[in-house]
Amino acid sequence: MYDLDWDEDARLEEWRSVLGQAQELPAVLQAIIALDAWNEIGVLQHAGWMGRLLAAAILRRGGVTTQNHIAAINLGLKTIPVDRRRHRNRETRLLAVAHGLIAAAEIGLKEHDRLALARKLMERKLEGRRVSSKLPELVELVMAKPLVSAGMVAKTLDVTPQGARRIVLELGLREMTGRGRFRAWGVI
Repeated sequence: MYDLDWDEDARLEEWRSVLGQAQELPAVLQAIIALDAWNEIGVLQHAGWMGRLLAAAILRRGGVTTQNHIAAINLGLKTIPVDRRRHRNRETRLLAVAHGLIAAAEIGLKEHDRLALARKLMERKLEGRRVSSKLPELVELVMAKPLVSAGMVAKTLDVTPQGARRIVLELGLREMTGRGRFRAWGVI
């Protein structure tokens, strides 16, 4: 349901003025203040999630994250109790968002370590292989894509679908769908 009296343009201007006041602050503080203001003002009726994306964009613009990465703020905020994130006291809310950013960074580092370890384990399986082996290309594909199908592997590596399934099993990827047909694999 939409509230017809909801003035998104006025709310957006109010949010932009808050953002303008925080312009001289470091990027992390700008993102925290922008996200809190977005949530408190309720700029868009049914797009509260956009505030988190805009905060991540502020972090990217400020050089906190790389150009190819957008911070997964949602992952960190999920670890913070809702009553702290929506507390009536602004300082409590700002601290909750800051703790959410810290948690998101920790989760991201753990995921990076997990993927780096998975890559090392897969590269061990490459030792002693023929130069023409498709396994190194499969390792690169799996590290670039979180989920791969036999068709995707076959097309990318220029092998048959049956050959794709065979080298996927050889590499030891985890089957993610639990199905017999239209299967997909990912890094363990």
